Amino acid sequence: MEYKISIRWVPGSSGTLARQIRNGAPYDVFLSANYEFPSELARSGHLRPDSLRTYALGRLGLYSKRSSFKTLPSLAGPGLVHLSIANPLHAPYGALAREALRKAGLWEQLGPKLVFGENVVQAFQLASSGNADAALVSWSLVHDKGGVPVDPKLYTPLRQTGGATTESPAEASRFLDWLVGESAQSILKRYGFSPALRP
Repeated sequence: MEYKISIRWVPGSSGTLARQIRNGAPYDVFLSANYEFPSELARSGHLRPDSLRTYALGRLGLYSKRSSFKTLPSLAGPGLVHLSIANPLHAPYGALAREALRKAGLWEQLGPKLVFGENVVQAFQLASSGNADAALVSWSLVHDKGGVPVDPKLYTPLRQTGGATTESPAEASRFLDWLVGESAQSILKRYGFSPALRP
């Protein structure tokens, strides 16, 4: 069954939004790029545990306007001045980029060249604007912009999960149920996300 629900989006890094919810921000639904933040909020009583839904699996992509940076090893070559990633302290895709760089043996080498976006969108904008030579961001942001997927052996795909806040109306749970349904999943697939798994 489909419902007509009016939605107002408030974008931000998952960690920042989770902190806002803990501090009383009047959100009805929290959509996170990982499972950890929503599960922590459910344990602390800020999200309803039975509302948690993993709505997509997030993957990592490499983006650069320059053809010389199309693989992780190429980032260690000459010419790279800045590599942008989301801040790994509060952005799940930043933590994912850090994981991939560590497994590829490049984290220490590229550390001095890293620039951090507040969130994954800002990290992509740094590279798309030319202020960074390349960006390690979500595949959904770059799958249709000349990005290349990062070897999935280098990281664990993110279980992008949402939940309804404890004071949210019934429409919040309906939206989350729709998000893991067939019609929403087909939309998410078109935008570079892998099918969801229930938590």
